[in-house]
Amino acid sequence: MDFPAPLIDATLLRRYRRFLADVRFPDNTTTTVHCANTGSMLSCSAAGSPVYLSRAENPARRYPLTLEMVRVGATWVGVNTSRTNGLVQEALLAGKITQFTQVDRVRREVRTAPGTRLDLLVDCGGLTTYIEVKNCSLAVDGQAMFPDAVTVRGTKHLAELTRLAESGFSAALFFLVQRMDAESFSPADHIDPRYGQALRRASAAGVTILVYQAEVTPQGIEVVRSLPCNLYSVN
Repeated sequence: MDFPAPLIDATLLRRYRRFLADVRFPDNTTTTVHCANTGSMLSCSAAGSPVYLSRAENPARRYPLTLEMVRVGATWVGVNTSRTNGLVQEALLAGKITQFTQVDRVRREVRTAPGTRLDLLVDCGGLTTYIEVKNCSLAVDGQAMFPDAVTVRGTKHLAELTRLAESGFSAALFFLVQRMDAESFSPADHIDPRYGQALRRASAAGVTILVYQAEVTPQGIEVVRSLPCNLYSVN
Protein backbone atom coordinates (compact mmCIF):
# COMPACT_ATOMS: atom_id res chain seq x y z
CA MET A 1 0.00 0.00 0.00
CA ASP A 2 1.45 3.32 -1.09
CA PHE A 3 0.22 6.52 0.51
CA PRO A 4 -1.68 8.53 -2.11
CA ALA A 5 -0.08 11.83 -1.01
CA PRO A 6 3.12 12.76 0.84
CA LEU A 7 2.82 12.44 4.60
CA ILE A 8 3.43 15.34 6.97
CA ASP A 9 6.19 15.07 9.57
CA ALA A 10 5.73 16.26 13.15
CA THR A 11 6.63 15.44 16.76
CA LEU A 12 4.21 13.74 19.14
CA LEU A 13 3.35 15.78 22.24
CA ARG A 14 0.70 13.51 23.76
CA ARG A 15 -1.96 10.96 22.88
CA TYR A 16 -5.18 11.27 24.91
CA ARG A 17 -8.94 10.70 25.01
CA ARG A 18 -8.34 7.53 23.00
CA PHE A 19 -8.78 9.11 19.56
CA LEU A 20 -6.82 12.34 19.84
CA ALA A 21 -3.17 13.35 19.79
CA ASP A 22 -1.36 16.67 19.95
CA VAL A 23 1.64 17.21 17.67
CA ARG A 24 4.18 19.92 16.98
CA PHE A 25 5.35 20.82 13.48
CA PRO A 26 8.93 21.81 12.54
CA ASP A 27 7.90 25.49 12.63
CA ASN A 28 6.87 25.01 16.32
CA THR A 29 3.14 25.37 15.65
CA THR A 30 0.91 22.73 17.23
CA THR A 31 -2.39 21.06 16.40
CA THR A 32 -4.67 18.22 17.44
CA VAL A 33 -4.95 15.22 15.10
CA HIS A 34 -7.16 12.16 14.85
CA CYS A 35 -5.72 8.91 16.24
CA ALA A 36 -7.48 5.90 14.68
CA ASN A 37 -6.39 3.37 17.31
CA THR A 38 -8.53 1.84 20.06
CA GLY A 39 -5.58 0.37 21.98
CA SER A 40 -3.29 1.96 24.55
CA MET A 41 -0.40 2.34 22.05
CA LEU A 42 1.86 1.04 24.77
CA SER A 43 5.52 1.27 23.67
CA CYS A 44 4.77 3.63 20.78
CA SER A 45 3.29 6.83 22.21
CA ALA A 46 6.17 8.50 24.04
CA ALA A 47 6.19 12.30 23.98
CA GLY A 48 8.91 13.59 21.68
CA SER A 49 8.62 10.73 19.18
CA PRO A 50 8.81 11.62 15.48
CA VAL A 51 5.50 10.95 13.71
CA TYR A 52 3.98 11.13 10.24
CA LEU A 53 0.46 12.33 9.50
CA SER A 54 -1.92 12.00 6.56
CA ARG A 55 -4.46 14.57 5.45
CA ALA A 56 -8.10 13.51 5.04
CA GLU A 57 -9.75 13.95 1.67
CA ASN A 58 -12.84 15.36 3.41
CA PRO A 59 -12.06 19.04 4.12
CA ALA A 60 -15.01 19.29 6.50
CA ARG A 61 -13.63 16.75 8.95
CA ARG A 62 -13.12 18.23 12.43
CA TYR A 63 -9.55 16.91 12.65
CA PRO A 64 -8.25 16.82 9.07
CA LEU A 65 -4.93 15.17 9.99
CA THR A 66 -4.56 11.52 11.06
CA LEU A 67 -1.69 9.93 12.96
CA GLU A 68 -0.24 7.24 10.69
CA MET A 69 3.05 6.14 12.27
CA VAL A 70 5.35 6.71 15.22
CA ARG A 71 9.11 6.33 15.27
CA VAL A 72 10.40 3.97 17.97
CA GLY A 73 14.16 3.55 17.96
CA ALA A 74 15.14 2.52 14.45
CA THR A 75 11.67 1.48 13.27
CA TRP A 76 8.45 3.10 12.21
CA VAL A 77 5.32 1.68 13.88
CA GLY A 78 2.01 1.76 12.02
CA VAL A 79 -0.73 2.89 14.40
CA ASN A 80 -3.63 3.73 12.07
CA THR A 81 -5.75 0.63 12.61
CA SER A 82 -8.31 1.74 10.02
CA ARG A 83 -5.77 0.63 7.39
CA THR A 84 -5.10 -2.86 8.78
CA ASN A 85 -7.88 -4.81 7.07
CA GLY A 86 -7.03 -3.26 3.72
CA LEU A 87 -3.36 -4.15 4.14
CA VAL A 88 -4.22 -7.77 4.86
CA GLN A 89 -6.69 -7.93 1.98
CA GLU A 90 -4.05 -6.51 -0.37
CA ALA A 91 -1.50 -9.08 0.80
CA LEU A 92 -3.99 -11.93 0.36
CA LEU A 93 -4.87 -10.92 -3.19
CA ALA A 94 -1.17 -10.45 -4.04
CA GLY A 95 -0.38 -14.00 -2.91
CA LYS A 96 1.88 -12.90 -0.06
CA ILE A 97 0.14 -15.04 2.56
CA THR A 98 1.49 -18.54 2.03
CA GLN A 99 -1.48 -20.20 3.74
CA PHE A 100 -3.78 -18.73 1.07
CA THR A 101 -2.52 -19.18 -2.49
CA GLN A 102 -4.57 -18.12 -5.51
CA VAL A 103 -7.25 -16.24 -3.59
CA ASP A 104 -10.45 -15.92 -5.62
CA ARG A 105 -12.33 -13.34 -3.57
CA VAL A 106 -12.14 -11.38 -0.33
CA ARG A 107 -15.25 -9.94 1.30
CA ARG A 108 -15.17 -7.38 4.12
CA GLU A 109 -17.21 -7.05 7.33
CA VAL A 110 -19.07 -10.35 7.19
CA ARG A 111 -21.96 -10.94 9.60
CA THR A 112 -21.65 -14.34 11.31
CA ALA A 113 -24.23 -14.02 14.12
CA PRO A 114 -26.63 -11.38 15.46
CA GLY A 115 -24.50 -8.44 16.56
CA THR A 116 -21.25 -10.05 15.38
CA ARG A 117 -19.16 -9.35 12.30
CA LEU A 118 -15.73 -10.62 11.34
CA ASP A 119 -13.29 -8.66 9.23
CA LEU A 120 -12.78 -10.85 6.16
CA LEU A 121 -14.26 -13.83 4.32
CA VAL A 122 -11.75 -15.38 1.93
CA ASP A 123 -12.56 -17.76 -0.93
CA CYS A 124 -9.46 -19.72 -1.90
CA GLY A 125 -9.21 -23.00 -3.77
CA GLY A 126 -12.78 -24.00 -3.01
CA LEU A 127 -12.39 -23.28 0.71
CA THR A 128 -14.08 -20.34 2.45
CA THR A 129 -12.35 -19.00 5.57
CA TYR A 130 -13.55 -16.47 8.13
CA ILE A 131 -10.71 -14.19 9.26
CA GLU A 132 -10.53 -11.69 12.08
CA VAL A 133 -7.65 -9.19 11.77
CA LYS A 134 -5.78 -7.52 14.63
CA ASN A 135 -3.19 -4.77 14.36
CA CYS A 136 -0.17 -5.38 16.60
CA SER A 137 1.90 -2.32 17.51
CA LEU A 138 3.34 -3.51 20.84
CA ALA A 139 6.82 -5.04 20.95
CA VAL A 140 9.32 -5.42 23.78
CA ASP A 141 12.84 -6.81 23.33
CA GLY A 142 12.03 -8.23 19.91
CA GLN A 143 8.76 -9.82 21.01
CA ALA A 144 5.55 -8.59 19.39
CA MET A 145 2.51 -8.92 21.64
CA PHE A 146 -1.24 -8.45 21.54
CA PRO A 147 -3.28 -6.91 23.06
CA ASP A 148 -1.78 -3.71 24.46
CA ALA A 149 -4.86 -3.17 26.67
CA VAL A 150 -7.67 -5.35 28.01
CA THR A 151 -9.95 -6.14 25.06
CA VAL A 152 -13.42 -7.51 25.74
CA ARG A 153 -14.28 -7.06 22.06
CA GLY A 154 -11.20 -9.02 20.99
CA THR A 155 -12.10 -11.89 23.31
CA LYS A 156 -15.62 -11.89 21.85
CA HIS A 157 -14.15 -12.24 18.37
CA LEU A 158 -12.07 -15.21 19.54
CA ALA A 159 -15.18 -16.88 20.96
CA GLU A 160 -16.93 -16.45 17.60
CA LEU A 161 -13.96 -17.88 15.66
CA THR A 162 -13.90 -20.83 18.09
CA ARG A 163 -17.62 -21.42 17.57
CA LEU A 164 -17.18 -21.39 13.81
CA ALA A 165 -14.24 -23.81 13.93
CA GLU A 166 -16.11 -26.17 16.22
CA SER A 167 -19.05 -26.04 13.80
CA GLY A 168 -16.85 -27.22 10.94
CA PHE A 169 -16.01 -23.90 9.29
CA SER A 170 -12.53 -22.72 8.39
CA ALA A 171 -11.53 -19.83 10.67
CA ALA A 172 -8.36 -17.84 11.23
CA LEU A 173 -7.01 -15.01 13.35
CA PHE A 174 -4.52 -12.74 11.60
CA PHE A 175 -2.10 -10.58 13.60
CA LEU A 176 -0.42 -7.88 11.53
CA VAL A 177 2.74 -6.66 13.28
CA GLN A 178 3.35 -3.16 11.95
CA ARG A 179 6.96 -2.71 13.06
CA MET A 180 10.24 -4.30 11.96
CA ASP A 181 11.95 -4.69 15.36
CA ALA A 182 10.06 -7.90 16.28
CA GLU A 183 11.28 -11.44 15.64
CA SER A 184 8.35 -13.42 17.07
CA PHE A 185 4.87 -13.06 18.54
CA SER A 186 3.07 -14.13 21.71
CA PRO A 187 -0.14 -13.10 23.50
CA ALA A 188 0.27 -10.41 26.15
CA ASP A 189 -0.95 -12.50 29.07
CA HIS A 190 0.44 -9.96 31.52
CA ILE A 191 -1.94 -7.35 30.10
CA ASP A 192 -5.05 -9.44 29.38
CA PRO A 193 -4.80 -13.05 30.60
CA ARG A 194 -8.37 -13.82 29.50
CA TYR A 195 -7.47 -12.97 25.93
CA GLY A 196 -4.44 -15.26 26.06
CA GLN A 197 -6.57 -18.09 27.41
CA ALA A 198 -9.20 -17.51 24.71
CA LEU A 199 -6.50 -17.47 22.03
CA ARG A 200 -5.17 -20.85 23.14
CA ARG A 201 -8.70 -22.28 23.27
CA ALA A 202 -9.33 -21.04 19.75
CA SER A 203 -6.13 -22.63 18.46
CA ALA A 204 -7.00 -25.93 20.13
CA ALA A 205 -10.44 -25.79 18.48
CA GLY A 206 -8.88 -25.51 15.03
CA VAL A 207 -8.64 -21.73 14.49
CA THR A 208 -5.53 -20.98 12.42
CA ILE A 209 -3.28 -18.34 14.02
CA LEU A 210 -1.39 -16.26 11.46
CA VAL A 211 1.28 -13.67 12.28
CA TYR A 212 2.77 -11.49 9.56
CA GLN A 213 5.05 -8.49 9.73
CA ALA A 214 4.69 -5.27 7.77
CA GLU A 215 7.43 -2.83 6.89
CA VAL A 216 6.21 0.70 7.61
CA THR A 217 7.79 3.67 5.83
CA PRO A 218 6.65 7.24 5.07
CA GLN A 219 6.10 6.10 1.48
CA GLY A 220 3.89 3.11 2.22
CA ILE A 221 3.25 -0.09 4.18
CA GLU A 222 3.98 -3.58 2.87
CA VAL A 223 3.46 -7.05 4.36
CA VAL A 224 6.88 -8.68 4.08
CA ARG A 225 7.14 -11.95 6.06
CA SER A 226 5.57 -14.33 8.54
CA LEU A 227 6.71 -14.42 12.17
CA PRO A 228 6.90 -17.42 14.51
CA CYS A 229 4.11 -17.55 17.08
CA ASN A 230 4.41 -18.81 20.65
CA LEU A 231 0.95 -19.09 22.17
CA TYR A 232 2.42 -19.17 25.65
CA SER A 233 3.65 -15.72 26.58
CA VAL A 234 7.35 -15.37 27.33
CA ASN A 235 6.70 -12.43 29.68
